Amino acid sequence: MARTSSAYACTECGWQAPKWVGRCGECQQWGTVAEVGPARATLGKTVRATLPDAGREARPITELRGEAVAHRPTGIGELDRVLGGGIVPGAAILFSGEPGVGKSTLLLDVAARIASLGGRVLYASGEESTGQIRMRAERTGALHDTLYLASENDLGTVLGHIEAVRPDLVIVDSVQTLASDQIEGSAGGPAQVREVAAALIRVAKAQNVPVVLVGHVTKDGSVAGPRLLEHLVDVVCHFEGDRQTALRFLRTLKNRFGPTDEIGCFEMTSGGIAEVPDPSGLFLSRSAEPVSGTCATVAMEGRRALPVEVQALVAQSATPNPRRVTSGVDSARVAMILAVLERRAGARLHDKDVYVSTVGGVRLHEPAIDLAIALAVLSAVVDQPLPHDLAAIGELSLAGEIRPVVGGAQRAGEARRLGYTKLIDAEAGTLARARELALRFAG
Repeated sequence: MARTSSAYACTECGWQAPKWVGRCGECQQWGTVAEVGPARATLGKTVRATLPDAGREARPITELRGEAVAHRPTGIGELDRVLGGGIVPGAAILFSGEPGVGKSTLLLDVAARIASLGGRVLYASGEESTGQIRMRAERTGALHDTLYLASENDLGTVLGHIEAVRPDLVIVDSVQTLASDQIEGSAGGPAQVREVAAALIRVAKAQNVPVVLVGHVTKDGSVAGPRLLEHLVDVVCHFEGDRQTALRFLRTLKNRFGPTDEIGCFEMTSGGIAEVPDPSGLFLSRSAEPVSGTCATVAMEGRRALPVEVQALVAQSATPNPRRVTSGVDSARVAMILAVLERRAGARLHDKDVYVSTVGGVRLHEPAIDLAIALAVLSAVVDQPLPHDLAAIGELSLAGEIRPVVGGAQRAGEARRLGYTKLIDAEAGTLARARELALRFAG
């Protein structure tokens, strides 16, 4: 007979351990491991199961035919771009994001678009009542006869609604609010999340119906619940944005049917979520005359090139320790660039306050913007503006060299398409040479 002992599991991610520990071995959180009851007794060996029926037995891979993945467009171009062309029938999609970022609004718009094309959509919410969803649908224009609403927290009832409606798309908002009466624990616990996700994914595969699961996130931005949830689904999308700005980005962290390096741009408006097919002008200033301390660059968000303006302000410091303030860029990277400027370009910055920011609230963490930051700071130091049609692309090394970056040709092509006729990149060679070119272009 096998021994039966108590089992311990993490309340955040579901990681299990035979004994209590203070720190979870999976998510590294402290104080989240608790006793969940006696562990299941196991036999000495596993009983061999009968082989599958004819047609389901193991076959050589060369005898199998590859099935073409057919994407069905949703009617929202930016979402279709991220998903690789649309939603695949039978796919399980996990949709995560911060509270209030607009997940439910975007998915309600998706449901309305598919319903307007003649599809039947079931929107099951465990967070809002049907009346609340109806109010939001009226505001965003998402009222259709084939869009069915259900406010349920029981998994069995939701499965019953799916059986009755026979929808072409199922949206569950959210997976942490559903619970099964066959599993112990409250809604949102690791065991409940696993059971709810597994049951809905089984329905998706058996009935060839795509299921979209909305997932809550923890304080560090990861999906709440067991890590197994992200392994079970086919697509993991993350909806992100800053509450101070109306811009929203949709990224794919996992996609079995398409690329994972695409990004979709949306804007939160009073009428709901609006897609932004061409965000080229969102991160550029609108000043008529050139201003010192500004320089344009081209950043890559997935496979999309976005022109971004970097702004710098240099002022005499009134304190022994000058301030280094950044917004939208990495502060450690800026500190390194300032050191290179002082050592390799002769810029006197040790007694000055330096402020570096991006336009539009966009966050950039790639080394390709190093040269733009350096030229913006140099422009602010000498108080000489750079021309509007100048863009800088390149990584800055500690030796003062300008290194080429990933996607350099695409960045340069996008810059020229947008009217940047003067381009400074890795061909300049060194920071000193780039400074000479920038001053020459500035006249």
